[in-house]
Amino acid sequence: MNKEHKSKDLAVGDVISKSEAFIEKNQKIILIITIAILLIVGGYFGYKKFIAEPHEAEAAAEMFAAENYFNKEDMDKALNGDGKHIGFLAIIDQYGSTPSGNLAKYYAGVAFMAKGEYKKAIEHLDKFSSKDMFVSSEAKALIGDCYMELNQKEDAIKYYQKALANPNDMTTPFILLKLGFAYEMQKDYKKALEQYKKIKTDFPLSSESREIDKYISRMEAMI
Repeated sequence: MNKEHKSKDLAVGDVISKSEAFIEKNQKIILIITIAILLIVGGYFGYKKFIAEPHEAEAAAEMFAAENYFNKEDMDKALNGDGKHIGFLAIIDQYGSTPSGNLAKYYAGVAFMAKGEYKKAIEHLDKFSSKDMFVSSEAKALIGDCYMELNQKEDAIKYYQKALANPNDMTTPFILLKLGFAYEMQKDYKKALEQYKKIKTDFPLSSESREIDKYISRMEAMI
């Protein structure tokens, strides 16, 4: 392959990579958030049965109103309240040490992400903690997405790697794909190829594996 041809291939590869990353993210972001919220809410109802502190009961009541606005995609009211009920931000301030306050950090991060305020999204998602392997992984992957939007690819890669700390069939293939795209945009084609091959070998039944051969072939052509 001559230098001119290779240069054109690299340029095309970058464009394809950016486009595919954007498409993949927007196709699945709603599904990812929905699944994560369902799992969190499941845990929420689990601890709700044992609530004894009025402080937590108040926080849970306020969360109910904020969650309704979130589900309606009214992120401003979800974050700031409606005058009658407070939003996620006030819940974090007033009840931050409670389980509902912790959950509000996740919701607030996703809400800011939906508004395109990625730095604020990172701030809140990074403060959220969960013992649930799936939800914790998704929170870190969403932070990686925010860093990608901010064009801070090294930070994005770091958080995608953190999100892969606990491999599972549901989230790991998609996060590997994101990590591969991030490496592509860094022109680190060997590492990108490694992620795509992991999808093919370790998660052959995943939806990401269906078209992974074209990504593998593209990277092999770039190297």
